[in-house]
Amino acid sequence: MAVVKELLRSENSGAISFGNHKLAHKEKVEDFKHAGDLLKVKTYKDITKLEKNGMFLYESVPGTSVLDFVEREDGVEFVVEGDEDAQITIGLNDDTQYEVFVNGKSVGTMTTGLGGKLSLSVELEAAGEVPVKVQKA
Repeated sequence: MAVVKELLRSENSGAISFGNHKLAHKEKVEDFKHAGDLLKVKTYKDITKLEKNGMFLYESVPGTSVLDFVEREDGVEFVVEGDEDAQITIGLNDDTQYEVFVNGKSVGTMTTGLGGKLSLSVELEAAGEVPVKVQKA
C-alpha cells in the first residue's frame, strides 16, 4: 500500500504525490510550494481533495492516495490507490475533449463543460495501484 505519509510531497521527477486513504480523520496541508505554485490537500478515508493556487485540481470520493501526479498542457497522468472503487473529478480546460485511459486501456472520450471538470470512475477495490491518463483528444 502506497499511502503518502507526509500527505503531500514533491517527487524528484517534478511530479507530486498526495493523499492518504487510510486516515480515519481529515488532515490537511496548506501553502505547500511546488514549481512556483501553492498547493493545498485535504484527505482521509472519505475524500481526497487537491487545490492549486486556490483552484480545484483533483477530488476523489472515497479518499485515495495519488502517486506521481503530473499536469501537462494536454492533460494529466497519475497512479491512484484506494480501498474502494472511487469517483474521481479532475480540473482541466473548459469545453475540451479528452481521451481517458485507466490501467492502460482507453475508457472513451469525455468533454469538459464550462467549469473544466471531468469525472471518471476507477475500480480500486483489490486492484492495488491503477494508472490513469487523461489526454486531449
